Amino acid sequence: MDVAATLREFGLEAEDVAAWEAAGLPDAAFTGWLTDRVARRPEGTRARAVYGADDAHDFARRAILGALALGPGDRLLEIGCGGGLLLREALASGTAATGLDHSPEMVRLARERAPEAEVVEGDALALPCGDAAFTAVALAVVLLFLPEPERALHECRRVLAPGGRLAAYTTAPELRGTPAAPEPVAAHLHFHTDAELAAVARAAGFRDPAVANDGGGQLLTARA
Repeated sequence: MDVAATLREFGLEAEDVAAWEAAGLPDAAFTGWLTDRVARRPEGTRARAVYGADDAHDFARRAILGALALGPGDRLLEIGCGGGLLLREALASGTAATGLDHSPEMVRLARERAPEAEVVEGDALALPCGDAAFTAVALAVVLLFLPEPERALHECRRVLAPGGRLAAYTTAPELRGTPAAPEPVAAHLHFHTDAELAAVARAAGFRDPAVANDGGGQLLTARA
């Protein structure tokens, strides 16, 4: 296995080769480690550059903010907040914003980029938040990394006040193997058809789930 060549394909260089070697993992664990490094739990110089860029996941951010129509009086939780760009825009609308990420690197970056937001390290499957604490929940390119999406959405439902809004942007199966979900990372992702995605939200306790699919980019919306 040519680790250096594979890392270069994902824009990773000597720092990341050193991180893989320092991890001391068997070759069979490489693609899982790579998935974490570039997307699931981003870390390193490349992660800060990608997720701190002003256009990071801008397609997902625009779709989510358009669906939620946030304003003063809203309380937003963004799960998988990455570099904090969605939080920053939410704050500009007068919304109180909280971000959560399980990557320590992303927590630090989000605190830098959105200093007025509360940003915490935590797990999407066990949110460290009280019941009915938020009026809106956002997930931008997060669901496909979660092995138990219904459990994650059940947690979203728990922390939403009655009538609260959910907006989650994810990637459809037809984009597997494309730049949006490249191999070998795609082997560690979890894809759902539009109907499956709506069914997962309904099973988690949401009402009126709907999925808009724009060329394989899926926007799930629903209400608590």
